[in-house]
Amino acid sequence: MEKIMTTTTEKHKWEFAPRFRRSAFGWRSQAAITRVKEAVSEIKKLAKKDPVLAAEGAVLFLEKVSPALENVDSSSGAIGSVVYRAIADLVPIITKANVETSRRAKWLERLYEAHAADRIPYIESLGDYWGELCVTPDLAALWAERLIGVIEQIWSGNKERYGFFHGTYMCLSSLLRAGHCDRLLALLEKAPYVGWSDRQWGVKALVAQGKKAEALRYAEMSHGLNNNPESIALACEEILLSSGMADEAYQRYAIAANQGTTYLSTFRAICKKYPHKASTDILNDLVISTPGQEGKWFAAAKDAGLYELAIKLARRSPVDHRTLNRAALDFIETQPQFAIEVGLSSLAWILAGRVYEVTAGEVMTAFDLIKRAALVAGSDEQTLLRVRMLLDAYPQERFVHGVLESLV
Repeated sequence: MEKIMTTTTEKHKWEFAPRFRRSAFGWRSQAAITRVKEAVSEIKKLAKKDPVLAAEGAVLFLEKVSPALENVDSSSGAIGSVVYRAIADLVPIITKANVETSRRAKWLERLYEAHAADRIPYIESLGDYWGELCVTPDLAALWAERLIGVIEQIWSGNKERYGFFHGTYMCLSSLLRAGHCDRLLALLEKAPYVGWSDRQWGVKALVAQGKKAEALRYAEMSHGLNNNPESIALACEEILLSSGMADEAYQRYAIAANQGTTYLSTFRAICKKYPHKASTDILNDLVISTPGQEGKWFAAAKDAGLYELAIKLARRSPVDHRTLNRAALDFIETQPQFAIEVGLSSLAWILAGRVYEVTAGEVMTAFDLIKRAALVAGSDEQTLLRVRMLLDAYPQERFVHGVLESLV
């Protein structure tokens, strides 16, 4: 039998603890962000030596963090994102600690009280992990039983008076961990509105029961108030991928499920998830999905080494001249012809008036990069002629003509 660790934590002095007193931080978020990161690092470092003590520290941090941040300006979302990541990092530390059920139950009580008092809220996402924090199905079942009555009462009332209960996702997560999937699904049927934040738990319950086809239909039917199409598509994609249906997953959900913060990150995410698909095919599908914005995929094509396609995309719709200038600079020596074409595209979009905040220096940079690449490629005269022809095509554009008239 595995030995239960019973490390004493009462005398340990956490460096982060005094820094997270109530209203410890002013309205600026940077100091608070730094302190949150430091606290997480302190806890994670100790977890390697003393997992139980680290778990105790994680619980303490989650108790203290929201009151400490109550005056911080959270409008940018930066501090909220840092706390969200902190919770994701600390939950595994708490769940992996090998302690008696009674001690874990006390941790959960402390976290529940902190969650209930979370006014901003900062630790709202802790509810999504509640089943994991319970660790055992038995403890999860106790929490589900404790919370389900409140939810049933709220959801059975007048929709116009629909209230909020902070323990809703705690209950749903606990039902799933306890294996009470049918009861979870029945509870969701009582929800006054169709919302993905609730129904995602139904999808997880059906998957846990091995009913993947039903889970897929359930997810597809979850579009409603405050839904999240990307999250729904991601859930559906995961179901199909786990069923060995990669081609169908790609065809139906890949683009919707993998929207990154940039076009390049979207392309990379899909390539990573579907290694059997040619990068050219993926990129062409992405280009088709955004008609009129073909140039947005220039960086993705360049990154994949698809230089001919990158040039075609740079010609079809506007690409920021700074992006094109950087690309030309990077490839002068290794792909001079590509650098020439990219530099010419930069000048072309500037001349067409399709880019913003252009400086004389940036025009000069584009021209200089074209000349340098042409020298490497051995096509000086031909390239200079193309620049002249490009300028002649936009006789009304006096700014660029004025910058380059003595050079061409």
